Amino acid sequence: MSSQLFDAIDYLEKEKGIDKDILMEALEAALISAYKKNFKSASNVRVDIDEETASLRVFSRKTVVDEVENSQEELSLDEAREIDPNYETDDVVEVEVTPKDFGRIAAQAAKQVVTQRVREAERGVIFSEYADREEDVMTGIISRKDPRFVYVNLGKIEAKLAESEQMPTEEYYVHDRLKVFVTKVENTGKGPQIYISRSHPGLLKRLFEMEVPEIYDGTVEIKSVAREAGDRSKISVHADDPEIDAVGSCVGQRGQRIQVVVDELKGEKIDVVEWSEDPIVYVSNALSPSKVVDVLVDEEDKATTVIVPDYQLSLAIGKRGQNARLAAKLTGWKIDIKSESEAREEGLLTDDDDGVFDDDNDAYSDNEEDLFE
Repeated sequence: MSSQLFDAIDYLEKEKGIDKDILMEALEAALISAYKKNFKSASNVRVDIDEETASLRVFSRKTVVDEVENSQEELSLDEAREIDPNYETDDVVEVEVTPKDFGRIAAQAAKQVVTQRVREAERGVIFSEYADREEDVMTGIISRKDPRFVYVNLGKIEAKLAESEQMPTEEYYVHDRLKVFVTKVENTGKGPQIYISRSHPGLLKRLFEMEVPEIYDGTVEIKSVAREAGDRSKISVHADDPEIDAVGSCVGQRGQRIQVVVDELKGEKIDVVEWSEDPIVYVSNALSPSKVVDVLVDEEDKATTVIVPDYQLSLAIGKRGQNARLAAKLTGWKIDIKSESEAREEGLLTDDDDGVFDDDNDAYSDNEEDLFE
């Protein structure tokens, strides 16, 4: 056998990171298969490969028995003791059966099987490299498109961006650079498959982690995200330290931090609100930029009735109900919005309840006008 084969195995280990032991096991399996196929043998054989001399030998493995029933797999005790007097019943005897012309046949068969195993090993290496990137953001380049998917090159692999995971307001062009959220990494029969998203709430969360050091180091925590991709999103944040302004940290000086996220999401509007364990405060914050007069809480049904000034009813509900819908997703509470005058008519509000609840609502909205119907 040519020493070039062993040189190639060493090269694959160094250049492609494929374990040499895996390749040697594949080579042995290929040689055993070639022997059985070309020499019509059903016996149990072992192949001994000597890298130093670039040679190989085939050994037939036979079990020592008192009475032989299968000559290909068994050897009588008398025959075994002719080889070595120390053999006993149930011992395994190895007899060399290397054919003279086996090298040429073996090399040809080994090439095919080793090539296949190398391909499988490469897939394994790629899968291992990307498996821990689930729920992470990666940057890739759009390589091609078809009616079902946009394919994004992430380096060693092409990921699939399904139509359902695309932002409806975004156009995708070949060669564009794109940040994507990895939703799933699978090792399939066709090799590793990576599924990505531009509409997943996790993308918004990761982008804030990348832009806001206080989130990255854990000083500020993202509690919840509600997103309607390409249009508007809400994100609630909290800091255990009362001296830290969680919302201000995310917005940044003159809105610089949040603007980077908005630009990456092609102008998607983002409201950043302060999380609170008090549902009255939390729901009030979540309806930002609308002001709230009062919040009535039904703990049993996890529902709230929110009363807002008459002139802010449209703002609280939002365009096509979006602001209220996102606030409900963000908080996990059902939200029923009523105007101040409607609430008075129903007896939900008295004259003692005048004034806006939580006038210093701790929240940030990058564009109030877009919430109006």
